[in-house]
Amino acid sequence: MSEVKNILLCGVGGQGTILASKLLSYALVDAGYDVKMSEIHGMSQRGGSVTTQVRYGKEVYSPIIGKGSADILVSFEAMEALRYLDDLNPEGIAVVNRHEIPTATTLSGQENYPSDVTRRVQDAAKAHVLDAAGIAKDLGNSKCMNVVLLGALIKLMKLENLNWNAAFEVCMKPKLIDLNKKALLAGMAAV
Repeated sequence: MSEVKNILLCGVGGQGTILASKLLSYALVDAGYDVKMSEIHGMSQRGGSVTTQVRYGKEVYSPIIGKGSADILVSFEAMEALRYLDDLNPEGIAVVNRHEIPTATTLSGQENYPSDVTRRVQDAAKAHVLDAAGIAKDLGNSKCMNVVLLGALIKLMKLENLNWNAAFEVCMKPKLIDLNKKALLAGMAAV
């Protein structure tokens, strides 16, 4: 891998993709890295695709990750992993949440949600598939699924020693911090 690390997070509007990226970016900046982050919301408020790109290293010139250049792809929804798989470099790692959110066309009966999404991702890339939604639900709040996935990313990128407590304090409401600390540890343990 190059000196600059490239992380692509993708999901569906409302899943907390942007918050996870902000937590990651804050902790990386706090650790002294040069960090660039970009986000694309699309029709996120209506369940559309959301992506964020986080690049970090000693010196980063652009926030945009080129096709086939992501070191890690974190997908908050299973189908989104397939949508962005081409952005992953050949040695890259995919972290895929089993969670499925039906699209408008699947809800209307025009299409079926593919039953083999995670298998297709695993066939195409080195992938860690986990039930982040189930882990979050077991912790008592399904909305912390994003931080479970962040924990998996942290473990795979070997970023455990960053100051995650400071990131939580800056980016979250105080009443959510304890739950999200548990979610982060659960995500680290899941991979």
